[in-house]
Amino acid sequence: MTDAAASAAPLATTPGPDSTPPEQRKVLFALVLAQVFSGAGLAAGITVGALLAQDMLGTAGLAGLPSALFTIGSAAAAVVVGRLSQRSGRRAGLAMGYAVGAAGALGVLLAAVADSIPLLFVALFVYGAGTATNLQARYAGADLAPAHRKARAVSTVLVATTLGAVAGPNLVTVTGSLAAAWGIPRLAGPFGLAAVAYGTAALVLVLLLRPDPLLLARRLGAVERVAAEPAAGSAVPRAAGLPAGVRLGAAVMVVTQAVMVAVMTMTPVHLQHHGHGTAAIGVVIAVHVAAMYLPSPLSGWLVDRYGPRAVSALAALTLLGAGLVAGFAPAGAVWALAVGLALLGLGWSLGLVAGTTLLSRDLPPDGRARIQGNVDVLVAIAGAGGGALSGLVVAGASYPALALGGGALALCLLPLVLGRRER
Repeated sequence: MTDAAASAAPLATTPGPDSTPPEQRKVLFALVLAQVFSGAGLAAGITVGALLAQDMLGTAGLAGLPSALFTIGSAAAAVVVGRLSQRSGRRAGLAMGYAVGAAGALGVLLAAVADSIPLLFVALFVYGAGTATNLQARYAGADLAPAHRKARAVSTVLVATTLGAVAGPNLVTVTGSLAAAWGIPRLAGPFGLAAVAYGTAALVLVLLLRPDPLLLARRLGAVERVAAEPAAGSAVPRAAGLPAGVRLGAAVMVVTQAVMVAVMTMTPVHLQHHGHGTAAIGVVIAVHVAAMYLPSPLSGWLVDRYGPRAVSALAALTLLGAGLVAGFAPAGAVWALAVGLALLGLGWSLGLVAGTTLLSRDLPPDGRARIQGNVDVLVAIAGAGGGALSGLVVAGASYPALALGGGALALCLLPLVLGRRER
């Protein structure tokens, strides 16, 4: 069925406890399949980006620069993907974002071969488009979802990232050996995997994301409008034209992203400084990425059951726990850091699903993708700031100071979350 044909009739529902429209099931299938591939592309930069930069730049003080660069690139891409999605639909926006991310990954590979720092910086910036697209795909999952299942639709898309994101770090050794056999620097190998993974994700969306969820939602009014939502009535205070729930969702995602990226970025460097190789680093990062995405169904259920404000508070407390565990872990203890990074990923998952639900719930289809893209810019900038400062904090103080500081920053969410009851 074409998008035009699908938009000519109202959504049908299939009898059952969730009454999920068949169109929504088709959308989720395409998004889930694409996210499996894109997860592998996402994990490459997380696992070896800081190590590659340290190797090429010759200093650990700038090891957080790759994270900052592809996060800044993610911010720029979020605007483009959001506006293209608003104009032409989710399929066009998401497919374009993954294709650009694949080009960036190939650029990193070429920069490593040529030992070109300028090319590395440019390629990492472009590579960030894949990260932005991976996150924006979650909004597509909620476009056609019933109001009481929006959070679980978001979490379904997020959890699909787990397979590729967990496999990616554990393929570091294999892809590194393959790259070395071809005369390519070992640490650049995972970026070859990222190029293939992102390219495949783009192809999947072009072929299978039909009907386009945002276009169909806009034409049929298949999603809840702001006036009909429980927390988006006319009495909700507004600033700059945005509902209070949207502003709160943005704040939650900004803080959780900054804390997560800062601690995650320097963990591989911290482990390497204590004598651990890429295999141990890959395990820790795999645990972290699994904790980011695997608990997503739980996060979605909690948000649908108890509300996004309560889950946002839980996210802040979980990130505090992550900072305490990683900060007080014995020097270079792999098991302790794995636990700390697992809590870090879980806190991020709780905050992301809660914040995304607020944005999907309190925005109408007209203008939704554009505003969501703009909010993701703020999220990406926060991550870039966390990544850029993380290396300086570790170089000037220590890794435990970074972890404990991140946990303390997460507590700033509690006054915002608890200051107003869920309506």
